[in-house]
Amino acid sequence: MCLWVTRLGETRHKACAALLAASLFSLMRGASCQEAQTGDQNGAQPRVTYQNMTPEQRAAATRAFLGLGAVPDKAAAERGAPIYQQTCAFCHGPQARGATGPSLITSDEVLSDDHGEHLVEFLKKGRPEKGMPAYAPMAEEQLKDIAEFLHLQVEEIANRGAYQVQNIVVGNASDGKAYVAAHCMTCHTAEAFAHIGRKFRSAEQLQRGWVWPAHEGDPATAITATVKTPSGEAISGRVTQVSDFRITLVDAAGQTRAIDLGPGVEVRMNNPLAAHEALILTLRNDDMHNVTAYLNSLKDTLK
Repeated sequence: MCLWVTRLGETRHKACAALLAASLFSLMRGASCQEAQTGDQNGAQPRVTYQNMTPEQRAAATRAFLGLGAVPDKAAAERGAPIYQQTCAFCHGPQARGATGPSLITSDEVLSDDHGEHLVEFLKKGRPEKGMPAYAPMAEEQLKDIAEFLHLQVEEIANRGAYQVQNIVVGNASDGKAYVAAHCMTCHTAEAFAHIGRKFRSAEQLQRGWVWPAHEGDPATAITATVKTPSGEAISGRVTQVSDFRITLVDAAGQTRAIDLGPGVEVRMNNPLAAHEALILTLRNDDMHNVTAYLNSLKDTLK
């Protein structure tokens, strides 16, 4: 997508929209690209990438990255589940996500607690003025188990590293092929899809790769811009930052150029992945699954 923009307001809007999309994706990718050190302290063994970790390693790495605190005691949470369902679920929902009462997943009382050291006392006192009864007669160990149950609910929502991805190749490959022919061939050639299925470690990565390809690491997909100053100078390069007041480029020589956005400044943005970013807004689940099934089938030959 290339567009000459001469009005400052439009310049800000177009540049910020393109960079915001790229920045948000980079932020999400940053969390998933964390690495865990294996081997001894001298680094004799290679580092294991996030995608190649075991589920337990991914959960631990994500927990550390997000600062989620103590690991919930699953055995205690299992004991606490029926107690919670009997005494709390009617108000806060079966998974503590809210019902007639508020969700406990984002409760300060829950998030500031590790293993019941604060929650137990809170549960004993309750909040009678807000309709929450006191649970002082209940055994302290039972209250701790309820606390662990609540922490496990937070864990299951917040720790994406613990998610178990099921088989996502559930679409119709023939319908996916038709979708690709109708929506993708104006930008891509048939050769671009040859053997594409085996270029990714899993169908999950394949789907993520075609739905929202990454800008980073590939010069061909980098957002670039040409800026014309009031003096007539044209500065071109890869966009690294943009705000209401300034755009920063890295030119072909590797030099960082920061240009103030003001009257008379013209910006031409080029986002090679603009079509993918627009596709996100209209892509249906069925189409996504169908295209993934089709691309996953292209492992040895182009059908």
